[in-house]
Amino acid sequence: MSNQYPINALVVVVDGHQAKIFRNHGLNGELELQKMEDWAPEGLESDGPAGNRPKESSRQDTNEAIFAKQVAVRLNRMAHKDLFDNLVLVADPQTLGQIRPTLNKKAQRLLIKDFAKTLVNSSIDDIQKSIG
Repeated sequence: MSNQYPINALVVVVDGHQAKIFRNHGLNGELELQKMEDWAPEGLESDGPAGNRPKESSRQDTNEAIFAKQVAVRLNRMAHKDLFDNLVLVADPQTLGQIRPTLNKKAQRLLIKDFAKTLVNSSIDDIQKSIG
């Protein structure tokens, strides 16, 4: 089997507007996602994106970059508190490219798979089929 998923792996499905957080409850490397919570952007007006944004960036582009940074910051905090041992990221290519470099060393070490796919509005079954 090419895609082995450890039990209790944290699976984060995200785009520039929302994130869905799952845990894997499948045995023997199988993928059986159980939803934990949703994350939404917070305080976009008072926060800024990681790094510099091009001057021609729209407010929406900037908000999506800020949310990507917020997701990375939350994952960094969770990694620091040992709230997951394995991380799987599923994000549209732009968001994935914004989250990845913002993860700290510990979160990066725990990242076992990432997928450049837009699946945040998909059902659990569809997510499992797409990454399983």
